Amino acid sequence: MVITPLLLLEGVAKTFPNGTAALRGVDLRIVPGRVHGLLGANGAGKSTLIKILAGALTASCGTIRWKGEAAQWKTPQAAKAAGIATLYQHIPLVPTLSALENVLLDQGGWCRHLPAERRRIAALVASLGDPFGLDTVVGDLPIGARQMVALAQALAGGAEMVVMDEPTASLAGHEREAVYATIRRLAREGKAVLFVSHFIDEIVALTDEVTVLRDGMVALSAPTYDLNEASIAQAIAGRVVRALDKSGRSQGGTGNVVALRDVGSPGTLAPVTLDLAAGEVVGIAGVLGSGRTELLHAIFGADPRATGSVSVDGRQIERLPEASVDAGIALVPEDRARQGYVPQFTVAENISLAHLRQFAHAGLFPSGAREGAFAAEMIVRLAIRAPGADALVTELSGGNAQKVVIGKWLTPHTRLLLLDEPTAGIDVGARTDILRLIRRLADEGLTTILVSSEFEELIAVCDRILVMRDGAVVAERAADGCTEEELILLAGGTRPSLAAGAQA
Repeated sequence: MVITPLLLLEGVAKTFPNGTAALRGVDLRIVPGRVHGLLGANGAGKSTLIKILAGALTASCGTIRWKGEAAQWKTPQAAKAAGIATLYQHIPLVPTLSALENVLLDQGGWCRHLPAERRRIAALVASLGDPFGLDTVVGDLPIGARQMVALAQALAGGAEMVVMDEPTASLAGHEREAVYATIRRLAREGKAVLFVSHFIDEIVALTDEVTVLRDGMVALSAPTYDLNEASIAQAIAGRVVRALDKSGRSQGGTGNVVALRDVGSPGTLAPVTLDLAAGEVVGIAGVLGSGRTELLHAIFGADPRATGSVSVDGRQIERLPEASVDAGIALVPEDRARQGYVPQFTVAENISLAHLRQFAHAGLFPSGAREGAFAAEMIVRLAIRAPGADALVTELSGGNAQKVVIGKWLTPHTRLLLLDEPTAGIDVGARTDILRLIRRLADEGLTTILVSSEFEELIAVCDRILVMRDGAVVAERAADGCTEEELILLAGGTRPSLAAGAQA
């Protein structure tokens, strides 16, 4: 029996004013009463597609049909009014209001205070398994219950299709099971669900159909029963990974420089024990919420709850950022614009920012000449394209700004470089420059821990790779001989033995 689609996309494309083609002719068919899984690597086009369905973006071309009629929503309110509700991973609720007030937040006017409205919402929440009390302040609810408040808010507005963007990424195991049960209940009631996730195992277990996006196009679209985790991983990867030139590669050096002993953080990061050699590049693979960034922060001393010890050259250091910097540990954060550099400062001022005492007379009086000389050295060493050391960092491209953020740590004193998504948001050419720089620094003896959502980058530049999921290291692989598909399977929940077998 042919089921009429609730939502039908044909040849939908989106090109941004800067020329970036985020979607390149996507076809998608969503039917009522089914759960449709959507996967893809970072930059595959998932977020752009979700925003088009939510009314936050409009498609550049292509056809969207909703209930058989051509449609294109120009605002999120229009999409909601049509019957499409979008739940984002970062839940936009008001923490100081009650659950009931949040559920009815979109429904203004005096009617939302009527007893009949309370009874209606109580019945709706009961159909979801009573995951929260109507009068409980949302800020007091666990994250899983907040997800349910957002879902109730969507359903209270009459949604016929629910788009769930990474709804389980930040949830504990029992909270995930509650979300799964609710999604299955919605499908039985005839709702359509578009379920976006990085976790391949839950996609296989939960969905009826699967679509994989790659480079803005549909790489795979099939019923879930025709697929397995290995075929989905292959569709996500879809390309041959080529390592950087290995001539002169250090292969991890000869002596341990950094020792981590049971480094963790209660509730977010399981204890990690790791030894790192001089010149070694260790990659951290994992999806959003896996604990990658939390591990870097715990090592750097930026997490006040962190436990365990960090030693550099045999000396245990105090768990504070200042002590880490003094010991030669450097952190390049993911959000370079907010945390990596000061927008109002010049290239020279930003590059010298981490080591002001080295560029000051008697350690007190700033020396512009010393700052400028060091900045000029870094501009040449890192091939930073800038008008000069006195140019504002905001005048640079994303790739060159990232080189500035890395460059400020490249003193002889630095022993461990922590890089969190250093190639995010920069063009392909600049990305290659950054990867080659990481490899060159390793060949010079600098030890590096590299977090990247682009697993092929990890394979290309790292000596070994740790895979994280749910705040714990679940596997370790040598980069040579490892495949992107294997890392995707491991990060997505497949057991190490099965992931290795899938590549055989």
